[in-house]
Amino acid sequence: MRQSSRWLWVCALSLAACTRLTSHVVLLPGPDGRTGALLVTSVAGAVVLSEPYTGVDVVDGKVAPTRTSAAMVSEAYGRLLAMQPARPRVHIIYFEFGQSVPTPESKARLPRILTEVSALSAGEAVVIGHTDRVGRAEANEHLSWQRANVIRELLVGAGLGREAITIVGRGEREPAVVTADNIPESRNRRVELKLR
Repeated sequence: MRQSSRWLWVCALSLAACTRLTSHVVLLPGPDGRTGALLVTSVAGAVVLSEPYTGVDVVDGKVAPTRTSAAMVSEAYGRLLAMQPARPRVHIIYFEFGQSVPTPESKARLPRILTEVSALSAGEAVVIGHTDRVGRAEANEHLSWQRANVIRELLVGAGLGREAITIVGRGEREPAVVTADNIPESRNRRVELKLR
């Protein structure tokens, strides 16, 4: 091996020995100010984070608790956090039993929701239809699509482009309230509308 090649290998190995595998984890509060919990594990142990702005540094597999502040997070990650897309606004619209007609209470809320939709610039919507477990699963699948389509047409009428709307029918598969088969449950007869 030539002398210059040996020197390059020595430099590369020295640099590799200096690098340390490091991760930094900070638990942030949610938009409502509440904080959940996070379990951070490594080969050397585990730490539960449950308070806002607590964190850990994981260096070469060792977990070391840290504490930071809103100001420190803003300083270090403010630009990155500002680039996150806005959280979707979620509206639940309830429907009459066995129909694709919103309940009177939901009908009363629709004008406010549609005003919000018309104010969206370059917005998008996900419309997810659901049913309760009364009737055949295939019929409920079809009804959930009908409900989602009713809301899609209202969104289009409010100015949102059809291409910006995704509709899905979940039938009885994702209940808000779990029930036995053929039990009517008004909270499951719904459309979830997610606006961005």
